[in-house]
Amino acid sequence: MKKYNLPQKTCPICNFPFSWRKKWEKNWDNVIYCSQKCRMSSKKKT
Repeated sequence: MKKYNLPQKTCPICNFPFSWRKKWEKNWDNVIYCSQKCRMSSKKKT
């Protein structure tokens, strides 16, 4: 699959678009954040 054909999402914390990765293959529907840093930031805000 070409890189431009990969699904994309936007991170709610940094508003950065990120693409599908092989390690997210089984749980792509559950992936919300682009990185661990954004994930930790979201927990600090609440």
